[in-house]
Amino acid sequence: MKKIYGLILTAVLVFGCQEKGTQDNYSLEKTEFSQDLADELKRMAQLDQIAAYIPQGEYKKMSSEQWSMFKDSVFTSHQIRLKEIFDENGFVGIDLAGEEGSSNFWLMVQHSDHDLGFQKEVLDKMKIEVEKKNADSRNYGLLVDRVKINSGEPQLYGTQVDYNMEICQAFAKNLADSANVNKRRKEIGLQPLEEYLNEMTLMNFEMNKDYYASKGVTAPKLYGIK
Repeated sequence: MKKIYGLILTAVLVFGCQEKGTQDNYSLEKTEFSQDLADELKRMAQLDQIAAYIPQGEYKKMSSEQWSMFKDSVFTSHQIRLKEIFDENGFVGIDLAGEEGSSNFWLMVQHSDHDLGFQKEVLDKMKIEVEKKNADSRNYGLLVDRVKINSGEPQLYGTQVDYNMEICQAFAKNLADSANVNKRRKEIGLQPLEEYLNEMTLMNFEMNKDYYASKGVTAPKLYGIK
């Protein structure tokens, strides 16, 4: 009996060592960079940028109906593919698709306002990659704010803005604890809020010069920088 027990114990120990070795090897495995995925995300992001804004270049020739159909087609097909990529890989980190590829994946999720549930799922996985320094913490902050605003909650970092079109000045929408916003922004690598809002203000002024000229606004209203 002792001999049989000894044999069983030896087998358990051997199997346990093999199992542990397998787990250790798995934990040491590194994600293999995929150039194909990086290239695909770049093509998708370029098209996303076109569809996300007002028609430019050859797209100006489209009728309102054609433009609407084009946008719907882009966002629908991209959403299907983004979910496939996410189901297979989780949040696309820098190790898998490079900094640009990871950022491109984030950008298209950022624009997926029609699917808040998906944005939340991605945000949870992105947090893990940010903690591993495998994703951009600044982009993470923007997605946090996007999800907060889309959920009807105050944002944390002030990245989601609206504009006072009477004086041309950007302002943060529904901001929580504004007194400490720059401290939170600094923690994730974002510039002070006033600088960010001034950049958004200047961009808005350039894009709407004719409108502001009709209003007699000759210059944007900028925030003072401390």
